Amino acid sequence: MLQQLTISNYALIDHTEISFDGGMSVITGETGAGKSIMLGALALLTGGRADVRVLADETKKCVVEATFDISTYNLKPIFEQEDIDYEDVTIVRREILPGGKSRAFVNDQPVALTFLKEISAHLIDIHSQHQNLLLNDDSFHLNVVDAVAASADFLAEYAASYNEFRELVKRESKLKADNEAAKKDFDYLQFQYNELVEVKLVDGEEAELENEQKMLSHAEEIKDALGYAIESLSGDEAVLSTLLNIENKISKISDFLQDTDDAIGRIESSRIDLQDLLKSFERINDKVEYDPERVAYVDNRLNTIYSLMKKHHVDGTHELIALKDEIEQKLKAVTSFDDELAELQKQIEAKRKALTAIADKLSARRKGVFKQICDYIITQLNEMGIANAQFVVEHQRTADFLPTGNDEIRFLFAANKNAQPTDIQRVASGGEMSRVMLAIKSMLSKTIGLPTIIFDEIDTGVSGEVADKMGRIMNEMADHMQVIAITHLPQVAAKGKRHYSVFKVDDERRTVSNIVLLSPDERLREIAKMLSGSVVSEAALQNAKELIDSNK
Repeated sequence: MLQQLTISNYALIDHTEISFDGGMSVITGETGAGKSIMLGALALLTGGRADVRVLADETKKCVVEATFDISTYNLKPIFEQEDIDYEDVTIVRREILPGGKSRAFVNDQPVALTFLKEISAHLIDIHSQHQNLLLNDDSFHLNVVDAVAASADFLAEYAASYNEFRELVKRESKLKADNEAAKKDFDYLQFQYNELVEVKLVDGEEAELENEQKMLSHAEEIKDALGYAIESLSGDEAVLSTLLNIENKISKISDFLQDTDDAIGRIESSRIDLQDLLKSFERINDKVEYDPERVAYVDNRLNTIYSLMKKHHVDGTHELIALKDEIEQKLKAVTSFDDELAELQKQIEAKRKALTAIADKLSARRKGVFKQICDYIITQLNEMGIANAQFVVEHQRTADFLPTGNDEIRFLFAANKNAQPTDIQRVASGGEMSRVMLAIKSMLSKTIGLPTIIFDEIDTGVSGEVADKMGRIMNEMADHMQVIAITHLPQVAAKGKRHYSVFKVDDERRTVSNIVLLSPDERLREIAKMLSGSVVSEAALQNAKELIDSNK
């Protein structure tokens, strides 16, 4: 439950700290005193939009902080999933900086707004007057049914299967679209593929051909150079012969001249190296020969490769080969389309049957609580003064699967005897819509395990005995959750375990809004004022006392 709320530098609120208790608390005050301002501050903790214009002092940051006791609500897994420290007493804080930037913290750890919204949804429900408009929203009706039916397990199973089904359907659409596109280009792709296959490309061959082309185009020059080198190394007066003579001469004097062994070895090593070099030159020389036919072949082959590279905007034979393989796959996709589509459709049909089975279970779970919902709502509405209330859950199965099943659910309402139940927004007055919504919230409070609910003048449009009954329903809700009711009605205010008053005061600079917990005497006078107006008479005090005593 909400234990404490601190608000600083927010609109008319300079700084206030409010402690709350379990059960039902009420907040009263004149119109414009600042009750809605407090709710606006609380909305920041639920991920509401931050607006720098709420800063009372534009040089300071706004801070809204709430302390919740969540020890009995099994929320630890949500914290662990986001790697946020869990505490049984959790502190949620939102800050708006003067520059307009906003920050959110849970247990002093910075968190994203998505997590703030997720965790606050498990902590507090702020029912402002505009929430009555949810009665016009079919998705809200479905959510109410699912909450009462405890459909979360079926919904999770359905959602997983639905996502898999949708993915298969997307794959089918893409396969068909790709096939249609490929069929249009099939002949051209086949021509391109045949052209690349016929060339019989070898990865990297253009580099080898380019080297060979250079050699062939300079064959005469190469032969001259190699011939000179061979003749210089191997002739009678050439280098090798001279080295052999030197080696023989030095060998003859080695017996009577020291330090010649090293010289002989070096000469012999040089001679062997030059002999290997000579053989290499001779082998190359034998291979190099100007061949006009080979020159023409190399030139034509390179021209063919260059032309294909330019045509397909690639930079080598390896990319041309990759392109050939890619085109081959496209062609295979067209030719194998029927088999692939048949297999995919087989998977879709199997998933459709599985999804239908889950949707049927989900629908049965939902339909199983329709009577329970209607009976509860009608009973509550009867108690709140709508004696002839009719409430119907209208259900239809959709032909297509929806993200939440294939059920369409609408709440229909009629306030008068023999009237035909229809859409609530078409036939219900403001007061009737408030009572319908309170009945729904009362029902949900028994199923969703929410720690705190705040009602912002849900009793608008009612008075007297109806107001008393609405207050009693809120008080019953407070038996198993914390209820905070903002009200203008003394019948509701008298139901509160704790009573707070919101009021404005003027200082030398501006008007500020404050909230205080009333003492028993202050509470008596506040309710008397609500009964009689600004002038509190003895009769009003006595009526207020009787009203409070009757609710003890």
